[in-house]
Amino acid sequence: MLLFAAGMGKAQDQSGSSSSKVEIPAEGKKVYEQICQACHMADAKGSGGAGGIPALANNPRLADPNYPITMLQKGRGGMPWFTDMLTPAQMAAVVTYVRSHFNNYPDPVTEADVKKLATKPPVSEGCECTE
Repeated sequence: MLLFAAGMGKAQDQSGSSSSKVEIPAEGKKVYEQICQACHMADAKGSGGAGGIPALANNPRLADPNYPITMLQKGRGGMPWFTDMLTPAQMAAVVTYVRSHFNNYPDPVTEADVKKLATKPPVSEGCECTE
């Protein structure tokens, strides 16, 4: 995938417990900084209080890559969907970035993963992906 090949960089996984280097897509970081961090904050810790924004950092729900993909595609609560704003490649990049940079889930999410979920119903066993 050209997008990932051109935009990969090494970064220290600061939030995870591992001290290993992980590959993160530059496009994912760019999307996070331009769109996601407005609500989820630069450190991905969200905000507390009534109507708080959930933390993405150290979030066990992100262990399943389908969860954040579904959130981007379908939205939930106060979070809008982003299918009209982000391409499947951009969604894959930002999910990979959040899962690897703010968590310890280094497996990359691909554009094919995003497209596959776009054609499936959002409900899956044990997933709280829809309201």
